[in-house]
Amino acid sequence: MPDFTYLLIGGGMAADAAARGIRELDRDGDIGVLSEEPDPPYARPPLSKGLWRGEPLESVWKDTASLGVTLLLGKRAVRIEPAARQVVDQRGATYGWHKLLIASGGRVRKLVAAQASDRLIYFRTVADYRRLRELAGKGKRAVVIGGGFIGSEVAAALALAECKVTMVISGAGIGANVFPLDLVRFLNGYYEERGVTLLVNQSAIGIRKTGRRHAVAVLGGADVPADAVVAGLGIQPNAELAEEAGLAVEDGVLVDERLRALPAGGGAARPAVWAAGDVARVFSPALGRKIRVEHEDAALTMGRYAGRAMAGADDGPYTHLPFFYSDLFDLGYEAVGELDARLEIVADWKVPFREGVLYYLDHRRLRGVLLWGVVGKVDAARDLIAEPREWDAGSLKGRIP
Repeated sequence: MPDFTYLLIGGGMAADAAARGIRELDRDGDIGVLSEEPDPPYARPPLSKGLWRGEPLESVWKDTASLGVTLLLGKRAVRIEPAARQVVDQRGATYGWHKLLIASGGRVRKLVAAQASDRLIYFRTVADYRRLRELAGKGKRAVVIGGGFIGSEVAAALALAECKVTMVISGAGIGANVFPLDLVRFLNGYYEERGVTLLVNQSAIGIRKTGRRHAVAVLGGADVPADAVVAGLGIQPNAELAEEAGLAVEDGVLVDERLRALPAGGGAARPAVWAAGDVARVFSPALGRKIRVEHEDAALTMGRYAGRAMAGADDGPYTHLPFFYSDLFDLGYEAVGELDARLEIVADWKVPFREGVLYYLDHRRLRGVLLWGVVGKVDAARDLIAEPREWDAGSLKGRIP
């Protein structure tokens, strides 16, 4: 049985960042990365961004092995045994550890009752990107199910690849869960101007196959022919391993301010188990509640912090409020905090729908900031969210120039 000083469950950006954090303090300790994917760690954002704008696939690899890390690829952890300090994989092999990081990420949500199809891609991994590249191309018909973060990016990417793109969105339009309605309507029109067909307030229920033809079945509507189908329905955290190991789980693995995993039923954190990335839920002092953030900045900052902590660093509590960003054709935004269309939204446009700042309020407390076409202001937005005061439209407008 291999025995590691540090064992990292998951082969994503959080695990890579943790390995780098460990190496900042410990250049020699044995590090193992146990990953279900056959590919080594890579950057995930380019899969729906830069790779469709000409960046080479080789640019995504993180080169984790160069850190002196043992990559255990194609191995899915199925059991954590905290008392024995072992992890068991799907083939029954065991791996010892002195310190453990749970960075197991999340798995895609799937269409209810949809049959499996080689044309249906739940877009998340580099393998999904490769498959979509095989199916998509000039003149090909692509259907994107969902108008959220992934759906909006992939639809724009496919249109740039000269596919004939149709979006099937259950809500009012692109970003309807996070943007105000006037911005949603603008985006709907903007995408249509770029050649994307939108079917809003409609639900995709699966894929039909007739001979060699494939089509997306739409509830109460006509089938939509498709050479490729991408479902961007979000993810759910891979927290079952932690829960079965007696750790506290609440839509993710609960961690303390040092990212140490908490036990089920309360009590002090486990001294040798940490969690980071998409799977971890941590208290945010700025927002005053526990958060789980499924974006690159969270993976990188939590991963590095956890790795350093595993190697003995005392960096104080983890208080970082992660940001996220997106590219939609020629539009782009950065955002920090809580974006929810149900909140009160104060819009401060310099150029309507092209450049401006949107503030999200809950009972006069600032919860999130959307920087639309505005760059370099994330830290200013974080500072505003952290201020323990009440706001209104008058006090917010012009606050971030």
